[in-house]
Amino acid sequence: MESKKNQLRIGIDARFYGPRQKGLGRYVQKLIEDLEEIDSKNQYLVFLRKENYADYRPKNSNFKKVLADYKWYGLSEQIFFPFKIWQSRVDLIHFPHFNVPLICSAPFVVTIHDLILKKFAPRRASLLGPVRYWLKNLGYSLVIRLALKRAGKIIAVSNYTKEDVLKYFKAGPEKIEVIYEGAPEIKLKVRGPKRKIAILASPAGRQNSKLFEKYNISKPYLLYVGNAYPHKNLERLILAFNQLNQDGNLQLVLVGELDYFYRRLQKRFSDRGRVVFADFVSDSDLAALYQNAVLYVFPSLCEGFGLPPLEAMAYGLPVVCSDSSCLPEVLGEAAKYFNPESVDDMVGKISSVLGNKNLQERLVSNGFKRIKKYSWRQMAEKTLKTYLDL
Repeated sequence: MESKKNQLRIGIDARFYGPRQKGLGRYVQKLIEDLEEIDSKNQYLVFLRKENYADYRPKNSNFKKVLADYKWYGLSEQIFFPFKIWQSRVDLIHFPHFNVPLICSAPFVVTIHDLILKKFAPRRASLLGPVRYWLKNLGYSLVIRLALKRAGKIIAVSNYTKEDVLKYFKAGPEKIEVIYEGAPEIKLKVRGPKRKIAILASPAGRQNSKLFEKYNISKPYLLYVGNAYPHKNLERLILAFNQLNQDGNLQLVLVGELDYFYRRLQKRFSDRGRVVFADFVSDSDLAALYQNAVLYVFPSLCEGFGLPPLEAMAYGLPVVCSDSSCLPEVLGEAAKYFNPESVDDMVGKISSVLGNKNLQERLVSNGFKRIKKYSWRQMAEKTLKTYLDL
């Protein structure tokens, strides 16, 4: 039995835990799941909100749930969460996002996924009035700056993110660790020219016909999965799609919860029946949508890691992607790149993949190789080492 003298009491801010919180939720969930498997020595306190408290079921007796029902980015996480941390007597705590309480009694590790709020924060990305918007951004900048200054260790999810942290906040490079996120396991048993995925004449009549009827899909389709924040660049994607789809033989399926930003897009392009707004979908439906798509398109202007294209590669989809930020670093030769600010370039690159079966197969093959570079288990192991170093 391990001596309690050598046992750390580690807190993890898991208020973002779960698929509803998109990439950040996936990161927190996979980190905890893999830490449960690799660390039987240290104790963990997992801080959750009411809405995801029941979603997490510890499988390791060293992991305990703690209710910390404090809204992200709100005053309660600045006023009450620090007291909860102090009360829990943790030796250190990991904040998987920049929203670290200004007062924190424990040493901490913070993960920076991106600096989109610093680099790409147009008014269109907010529902607030101009004064409140300015105050909100000022508050974010203060929180990030103090978090980076006070952190014992900083985890950046890519070299691109690390360089941004150094550029905008001049954080000490010696305390920044680049730890890539993971990628899904390959979902297909058949690969290469004989893979199950192919450009379909029509999905109708296949085993997933009820699914296609549910989402009003009747033609071969391009797929995008993610949110509709302005930096995701979906307006240009839809304009490009309408330009390349003059004959109406394709559809564009956008998967993401129909929040304000998606509804704004939906209203603008409501007369375009060829664009499907699928809303939030279950994991099983999402798998089927991946499996039957023609290709995956990711037009983002700014990312910190770029998990969705890797997920598409796991399903054997050719990926056509923006050449911005971290994406060439993460995806390498497994994607066809376009200038995300040019609709014409987007049209040209998507068309070049649609019309070239050999290129499709090469991208799929490269994708299977690329995702092997990233592992959630390896991410958890390196994160644990960061805790111990601190």
